[in-house]
Amino acid sequence: MKGINIKNITKSYDGKQNVIENFNLEIVDGEFVVLLGPSGCGKSTLLRIIAGLEETGSGQIFIDDECISEKEPKDRNIAMVFQNYALYPHMTVYKNIGIGLMLKKVSKDIVDKKVNEVARILGIVELLDRKPRQLSGGQMQRVALARAMIRDPKVFLMDEPLSNLDSKLRVQTRSEILKLYKKLKVTTVYVTHDQVEAMTMATTIVLMKDGKIMQKGSPNQLYIKPQNKFVAEFIGAPQMNFIEGKIEENYLNVGSEKYKVAVEDGCVVVGIRPEHIEIREKRSEEKENFVVELIENLGSEKLVYLKSIYNENQDITVRTDVATDYKIGEVCSIELKEEYLHIFDKESEKRIN
Repeated sequence: MKGINIKNITKSYDGKQNVIENFNLEIVDGEFVVLLGPSGCGKSTLLRIIAGLEETGSGQIFIDDECISEKEPKDRNIAMVFQNYALYPHMTVYKNIGIGLMLKKVSKDIVDKKVNEVARILGIVELLDRKPRQLSGGQMQRVALARAMIRDPKVFLMDEPLSNLDSKLRVQTRSEILKLYKKLKVTTVYVTHDQVEAMTMATTIVLMKDGKIMQKGSPNQLYIKPQNKFVAEFIGAPQMNFIEGKIEENYLNVGSEKYKVAVEDGCVVVGIRPEHIEIREKRSEEKENFVVELIENLGSEKLVYLKSIYNENQDITVRTDVATDYKIGEVCSIELKEEYLHIFDKESEKRIN
């Protein structure tokens, strides 16, 4: 198949614990795949294995059906963009972009044409005579992208390229990377721990934990139907609420509410996103009552943080309309929208509905 095929990759640094374990992943040609997960989950290690910067304990990497596992990094036709830009401080932007072609003894005319072409695409033509120290963080990242682009690679690998930028530049550069991807349609593997980047950029998200895939799918698939509690908790900001429940005779009991479900009896964890909860006036059923602990006004919406009066370990976050008027200390009840309930097995934490 065209694209990247990762087969049975295992990696350990100490020979005892595997950072990546029997990892298999197919990436279709032209996809923008985001490897997402917490620190230490193995996503950057996997990227470096694809690039040839890390050796594997076992397994193989294929690009367009060609095994590249034994090839040197320079022979893999891959371009990598790092977190720290990795620009040569003594060279101009022009030379930083064109250095790869210059080392291959490509003619000056072709180098000049290609450098100016990628600089024009990324809007940095006016920076070509500057040194890296004269550039902003966003400009340096665009230079790093231009240096990767000029090689006309089969695959782009990006290792948290936006993490050193402030929030405004991060949004701007994220947009530029997406425009670049849509223009070139080159297979891209992008590593981040930021779920906002993953949700807004990816055609496919691969969510990892402890060197394994927790779920692979489109951003919508991971958000709407998480396959386990870890995915449900990791995807979404603010994160999903979790409430313990019990299923008896095909009825889910959560607090004083009952919901008809086609699930076997047992103890479960019920997930519900903040936007799928409604706050209502206090009711007489004691175990359902909450107190408003904190309110965050975000301009277009409010986040209301509730704490159960009768269960000190139960916190609930509700996303509400900005016009709603609640006060800290106010006692209230909640209503869960039945069609948006996520039910997970309490022991395995796997989705069961």
